[in-house]
Amino acid sequence: MSTDRIRLALAHVGVVAAAALFALPLVYAFFSALKPNNEIFAMPPRLVGSEIRWSNFADVFAYGPFTAYIANSFGVAIAGTLVVLAVSTTAGYAFGRLRWKGRDVVFVLFLVTLMVPQEVLVVPMFIVMQWFGWVDTYQSLIFPFAFTAFGTFLMRQFFRGIPYELDEAARVDGAGPFRTFWRIILPLATSAVAVLAVFTFMAFWNSYLWPLITVVDYDAHGTLPIGLATFSGQNGTRWDLQMAASIISMIPTTIIVIALQKHLVKGIATAGLGGR
Repeated sequence: MSTDRIRLALAHVGVVAAAALFALPLVYAFFSALKPNNEIFAMPPRLVGSEIRWSNFADVFAYGPFTAYIANSFGVAIAGTLVVLAVSTTAGYAFGRLRWKGRDVVFVLFLVTLMVPQEVLVVPMFIVMQWFGWVDTYQSLIFPFAFTAFGTFLMRQFFRGIPYELDEAARVDGAGPFRTFWRIILPLATSAVAVLAVFTFMAFWNSYLWPLITVVDYDAHGTLPIGLATFSGQNGTRWDLQMAASIISMIPTTIIVIALQKHLVKGIATAGLGGR
């Protein structure tokens, strides 16, 4: 066997081992969701409980308004993703393709916001939400994170990798900046848009700290991460139902990643590598 084949085989073994290592907690969580609650932390630990309780997944919806939590998370994540895509693509086009005075300085100041942790911003954002009267509303869950520097940076870097001759050709044909962006540049950025859409959807879907602060009526506006926390109370924690709810919460993001896998690989491989 040649050296190259040995290296390739070792690489495959390493990838499989790493995948198995990362998948192990998920496998354990899935089987824990099928156990009786009193066997979750039984010693010695066992992967499979004394009985398989598929009813745990149905009991999740009977325990509380879990359907409302899922619906709220879908609404917030989809609306937030659409707003972020609209803002980030247009801002990325302005920073990456258009020439205007002070562009680079404004962009650097925009990127500085990436260094500010969310924990520092929650109090000022909550005060702003109070000014607008948006506390305990869907607007407060969507708009504070609609203008992210990450999405703008990602789209800017991708747009800068597109040949500028396309803009010049569009200008010769009489197309303005908006028409050039909508008809020529944006269709070429499908992979980058898919990457940003997945990352943004997952960020909204998994957000816990901000909804915990801004939402008052959890039954009406609570999202899925808040719903997962409701399985812990003064009378103890229903670990079996919490595990089952966690597995359910992972299904939408898993489906999205699998469906957009082709675009994700292409987008991650190309975004941010080119530019002028």
